[in-house]
Amino acid sequence: MSVTLTINGETRTFDADPETPLLWALRDELGMTGTKFGCGIAACGACTVNWDGFPSRSCQMQVGDLEGANITTIEGVNGKAADAIQAAWQELEVPQCGYCQSGQILAATALLEETPNPTDEDIDAAMDGNVCRCATYARIRKAIHLAADKMEA
Repeated sequence: MSVTLTINGETRTFDADPETPLLWALRDELGMTGTKFGCGIAACGACTVNWDGFPSRSCQMQVGDLEGANITTIEGVNGKAADAIQAAWQELEVPQCGYCQSGQILAATALLEETPNPTDEDIDAAMDGNVCRCATYARIRKAIHLAADKMEA
């Protein structure tokens, strides 16, 4: 079946079973490997994409359910919040192995777009479920605060 999705602002059409998880369509059909496979049960956040602006686990999203949706992956995230997050991530050297970082960055970007000056509690709630195997949670929180400060300046 032919599936048409808007990904990173671009209309993309490909053949896939409508029950194919978006994660595999992105990686296998479209060659977009920034979105990672972590657990396959929506528990780790490595596969996070932003669906109409909200962080969502692509391993559990079926492409047949996404007609008309706007999907943003790590390859296409942009804007003031995304730029601030990515700059803070680099400045504070957040990643260690980096495997979870695309999901972390997408979740953090969505947070700052909705809550430009988040508290620690806001950050913890927004980032809950994004697992970092290297346990860089303190640096992630610090980077989100730094990004919020950069956006205010």
